[in-house]
Amino acid sequence: MTLLPTSKPTVRRVAIFVRGVVQGVGFRPFVYKMARTEGLSGWIRNEAGTVRIEVQGAPGALDAFLDVLRNSPPPQARIDAVEIKDLPPEKSNTTSAFEIRRSAGDSPPRPTIPADLATCRECLAEISDPSERRHNYPFTNCTNCGPRWSIIERLPYDRPLTSMASFEMCRACRAEYEDPSDRRFHAQPIACPRCGPTLQLLDIQGRELAVGEAALSAAAEALLAGRIVALKGLGGFQLLADATDADAVARLRRRKQRPDRPFAVMPASLEETRKYCLVSDEESRQLTSHQAPIMLLRRSRQLGAEAPSPPPASRQLGAEAPSPPPASRQLGAEAPSPLDSALTGVAPGNPYLGVMLPYTPLHHLLMQAVGRPLICTSGNFSEEPMAIAIEDALRRLGPIADVLLTHDRPIVRPVDDSIVRVGIDGPRVLRRARGFAPLPIELHGDGYAPTVLAVGGHLKNTVALTLSRVRETHHVQVVMSAHVGDLESTLSIEVFRRAIDDLLDFYRATPEIVACDLHPDYASTRHAELLAARWDVPLVRVQHHHAHVAACMAEHGLHGPALGFAWDGTGYGPDGTVWGGETLLCEGAEYRRVAHLRTFALPGGDRAVREPRRSALGLLFELFGPAAAEHAADWFRPRELDNLLSILNRKIHSPRTSSMGRLFDAAAALCGLPSVITFEGQAAMAMEYAADKTEQESYKFSLSSLDDRIVIDWEPLIRGVLADRAAGVHVSRISARFHNSLAEMAVAVVAQSQEKTLPVVLSGGCFQNALLAERVLRRLSDAGFSVYNHRQTPPGDGCIALGQAFLALQQV
Repeated sequence: MTLLPTSKPTVRRVAIFVRGVVQGVGFRPFVYKMARTEGLSGWIRNEAGTVRIEVQGAPGALDAFLDVLRNSPPPQARIDAVEIKDLPPEKSNTTSAFEIRRSAGDSPPRPTIPADLATCRECLAEISDPSERRHNYPFTNCTNCGPRWSIIERLPYDRPLTSMASFEMCRACRAEYEDPSDRRFHAQPIACPRCGPTLQLLDIQGRELAVGEAALSAAAEALLAGRIVALKGLGGFQLLADATDADAVARLRRRKQRPDRPFAVMPASLEETRKYCLVSDEESRQLTSHQAPIMLLRRSRQLGAEAPSPPPASRQLGAEAPSPPPASRQLGAEAPSPLDSALTGVAPGNPYLGVMLPYTPLHHLLMQAVGRPLICTSGNFSEEPMAIAIEDALRRLGPIADVLLTHDRPIVRPVDDSIVRVGIDGPRVLRRARGFAPLPIELHGDGYAPTVLAVGGHLKNTVALTLSRVRETHHVQVVMSAHVGDLESTLSIEVFRRAIDDLLDFYRATPEIVACDLHPDYASTRHAELLAARWDVPLVRVQHHHAHVAACMAEHGLHGPALGFAWDGTGYGPDGTVWGGETLLCEGAEYRRVAHLRTFALPGGDRAVREPRRSALGLLFELFGPAAAEHAADWFRPRELDNLLSILNRKIHSPRTSSMGRLFDAAAALCGLPSVITFEGQAAMAMEYAADKTEQESYKFSLSSLDDRIVIDWEPLIRGVLADRAAGVHVSRISARFHNSLAEMAVAVVAQSQEKTLPVVLSGGCFQNALLAERVLRRLSDAGFSVYNHRQTPPGDGCIALGQAFLALQQV
């Protein structure tokens, strides 16, 4: 019998399930156009957890369609998985066209939508063209740009489920929305002057002063007159002031109660940015990306790079007089250029500027009207959350702003600006918010993964939720909230609780585990205890620095063993001390403390965070006992110093710490840098900026053993600092030697730990110091170790929730 060759099918039909960030990025219009181009029939629709496509046609055309789908999606899309199932072909008379079907939302939502997207070139050209109907319209957007996470209430991503639901499309917008050839095809926030949101200028009593284009013009005039404007932006209110007006900047600092912390500045363009800052190719890409974060850029002239000269011999060990000069005068020694002078008050004594480009049409139009750089900072008092509603802004920002430029599009959730810095190994996120949240972070694993709610830490808080995709790809996704901030006020704690409720409601998730910090008194811990009891689920308490290391491991898909350096300010230690200079051996859900700094006392406990002189006194007391008084007399009034020495001597109100952050603070005070600061990390920043990067020498230190742990003894280092100060060595060289010593410490600890073949992970707020991160990374890499840094989450406490979630899953 002769076997006839099997004929190849002439028509093939498949169902395609696309998972990832595929809603709100023009993905359905992209697929529609591609299917029509290839002559395919079928349909596409959004579902709560995916995008589903059924498509039919010639096999060759279908293969070409699938190739483009996988390899050339829209630029804002992120495809995590494509699942294809063959289906029986349907009759041709029922499949003569390809269509976009109404969304289905029955299944549990997945992380399918993008973060908010910066204005695209096409929309920017449109608002600049007088012949266009959206000329000068501040809420212009399309499928490639505009609000997403800040306006969506629930999935699937359709207009009725966003804060644009109350704005009925006009006939022209409806035609664009329904035209597959238009770039606004199914753009959910589509709007125009006829049917969309409207600007309104209010005084601080809430009385209307102007509307529409007149409101924007009046706001620009107010800025040029030196007034402060509260702007309702994409994810919350921002405070704006003329960055070139020293009086306006000083007024904003005084009213906002922010005397020293740097402000972000918004130039009109990349070209204008280059007038003030050095901008690398990578920094340029980040600035102009659809995330459009605040970038930390080095000033084109090194304003603030010079450190102060040593004090007279009579004050060689006392860092500050009782009334120190403002931080803005503590570092800068170089005569600035006129361009430097224009922005001096924006970031006092800082060789870097936080720069972001306009990322909404409203920002672009306002910058065009003002014609000079603006300060653009969060709309709040220091230590408070950002305002998002007009009523709240009037109440809380009235004492700061002179007028409010607002609009009638509701903000569903606060989304602050992200901060990114380019290091020697690429971009690093220092604050994860607009442009990044709620993009999921993938965790690789096998088997069932329960839903975990991780509530983060106390400072720079974020919260996280795990969403399992085990039946599909054996992956777990972690969705992190945008930056919440420090839980230091009732308002901040309320925002933190709303962030938790928002994630749970949005993803219709019921936690099976709650994870929190080990510290019993954190507001986040107390709320986690309430939630775990309410839901009757396990509560996993995670040591702070273990969470730091675990977060970085999670980013890189490391399950251990790994050796992690967790260098930061403070964290609750199981031994009753305050940790912060730790080296941990981590594997799975477990860790072992391999090394730490020698401990010292912090007189007054948490007050040392804002008073580096207290950390310095604690170190000096370890070295000299009561004789430390003669070295610290310039820092304190006599009675205050006597009281502090008394509590040190009696070992009360003086917790012992191994904190690297407090060691930084102490060294800064000993070097003559700020002894009292107005924000955490200010002294360490001064140390970083003072350092002479050409200095190669380092100070000595020693390693010893205690209960199978390595103890890093800082005493030789501190004595070296004191000796250099006494010898009149410039602070720039002392600071550089200090940084170099810490890099040598890291290498020595790894070498002595017997774990030389393991990956090395760097985490903790100290690694936001670019000089420290660079020196440690280089020395460890040169010594042959594989080193991992944070990339998707901050090295500071903004990563803690990710680490908690990762470790809670490891326990299952």
